[in-house]
Amino acid sequence: MSDFFDTSNKGQLALNTLLVAAYLSLNSILNLTNKWALGVYGFTFPLLLTTCHMAFSFCMLLPFMLREPFQSKHRATLGKQWKGLVAIGLYMAANVSLNNLSLVLITLSLNQVIRSAIPLCTATLAIFIEKKTPTRQEATGLMILTLGVMLAVWEGSVSGSVTGLLLCCFGTVCNAAMMSTAGKVMSEKMDVLRLTFYTAPVSCAVLLPLFLAREGQHFAVYWMDHSTGVLLVLLCSSVVALSYNVIHSLMIQKTSAVTTTVLGEVKIVGLLLLSALLLGEDKTFTVKMTVGVTLALIGFSLYSHTKLKLRLQPATAEDALSSTKPL
Repeated sequence: MSDFFDTSNKGQLALNTLLVAAYLSLNSILNLTNKWALGVYGFTFPLLLTTCHMAFSFCMLLPFMLREPFQSKHRATLGKQWKGLVAIGLYMAANVSLNNLSLVLITLSLNQVIRSAIPLCTATLAIFIEKKTPTRQEATGLMILTLGVMLAVWEGSVSGSVTGLLLCCFGTVCNAAMMSTAGKVMSEKMDVLRLTFYTAPVSCAVLLPLFLAREGQHFAVYWMDHSTGVLLVLLCSSVVALSYNVIHSLMIQKTSAVTTTVLGEVKIVGLLLLSALLLGEDKTFTVKMTVGVTLALIGFSLYSHTKLKLRLQPATAEDALSSTKPL
């Protein structure tokens, strides 16, 4: 992670820039694909959609996992890290399930406001899971960023049940726990492909019974009239989901769980600005949204400046000692 922002290596800097661009692009494409499928197309089965994403990822990676250099690592990896891998799969399934359930009971705007707190939740959980404590400047930047995004996405009204509110909060915490746990697991010599491969069946095992209980009967009727379209929707979205999951894990590995969530927040602000500038939606850009976007950019700038400053500081005595060890 320490060389991610190293500007002295132009080749590495270019690769890192491409990685960030791929992460933001795939994140947007996946969100748009899911919103189109679940909304415009009428495929109202979010649990099935996510279950298929996980199953597709496992099946596509299986041929590679049965060959070297992966095959010989499975027993040792699972024997040492199975608890973390199971936790990630469970957190992912809980995040999806709780978030979908909350959308039935609260508005999308309130859901987005709550989930804007993911960077703060991730930073808090990272203290206990990854043993990483943010500096005062980093924490300040995260709080300003979170507050800004909340203001930017809030539509001015709060409606919904207490149950929906709690479900969304728990889902947000699960998302943060998944991110931080993934960061810890990958710090122990776990590559992104194996992480995706190992956690996918865990999520499937949790989501499949939920799908059968909540969506199974309705889907059986829907399938009769839309079988071809359903297959295309599931295939296209699964390809995008697999690509995104791999890049998402790589971003956590190269930067950190918190930094990855920060980039996700900046993407939201960027989309709001692009909508106003390019799509002629500036009339809907209220004072509240302007204040929110401004705060978000200030928070991001403060957080980024602090991270860069920390990375440019001289190596600690421990780092200096480790660098003298023979290769």
